[in-house]
Amino acid sequence: MGLVPPETSSAMSAPEAEAEARTPRTGRIQVPVPSVVRARERGRVAEQNPVVLRTEMLTKTYGNLVAAGDVSIDVHAGSFTGIVGPNGAGKTTTLSMISGLLRPTSGRVTVGGVDVWADGPAAKRLIGTLPDRLRLFDRLTGAQLLYYSGVLYGVPEAAVAERSAELAEAFGLESALGRLVSDYSAGMQKKIALACSMIHAPEVLVLDEPFETIDPVSASNVTEILEKFVGGGGSVIMSSHSLDLIQRVCDHVSIIVDGSVIAQGTVDAVRDGVSLEERFTLLTGIDDSRKGLEWLHGSSDSD
Repeated sequence: MGLVPPETSSAMSAPEAEAEARTPRTGRIQVPVPSVVRARERGRVAEQNPVVLRTEMLTKTYGNLVAAGDVSIDVHAGSFTGIVGPNGAGKTTTLSMISGLLRPTSGRVTVGGVDVWADGPAAKRLIGTLPDRLRLFDRLTGAQLLYYSGVLYGVPEAAVAERSAELAEAFGLESALGRLVSDYSAGMQKKIALACSMIHAPEVLVLDEPFETIDPVSASNVTEILEKFVGGGGSVIMSSHSLDLIQRVCDHVSIIVDGSVIAQGTVDAVRDGVSLEERFTLLTGIDDSRKGLEWLHGSSDSD
């Protein structure tokens, strides 16, 4: 038997018809639009949206060491931006300066038109942060940590309770809310921290390796939540060592090497017809096929 064509009602509204057209079907089973397709469509739309996060010549030095140099990045409303680079490239330094955790040596960061370092409290109400080297108040329960985070951001108590329940359900943490965070697995701690970063409904999420330590099923769940956040008009800027993940879910990408941005734009523009991994290797000069350590492979001539 061949594929059964979908039935289309003549009374279908325009939005429903558009959704129908963009969601292919095989028989009675809906085939979801792949995340990479959603990302490319989202990127084209986001390019027309206003800039919600801007860094201008952002620099951080430690003596003669330049951890980040003249980093200028624009993040548009409704975009999902990935930050990639080798270890020690300056990704965490850049994200820490953006989120107000690390004061830049020079340069400027604005979120929603608010200067992060001139008006920190106002800017941080617009930002949700998942920092590197995650540290939590792990002697609190999950519910207490969410409550503390919400109140800290000025969310009304009634709203905190409602949002906590919804976030716990979204991240699959309902049964763990009564337990101490110290008893959570590393992946669960990452998810409760991400939930805390979202509880005040920020305009921008600044996430440092949000998928690290998370299992594949949870990673898919987190990806869906972040895509919904972006689909609702929010913006995400995140670092990751997984170029495949960045290429699949992000619509924009910036490549940082030795503290400087060497390429940025839409994912398709940056990868320029090849995979993001190939483009990354070409731009950074990093080659995984370097010779050496031959002695680890042993020798067939040994006695």
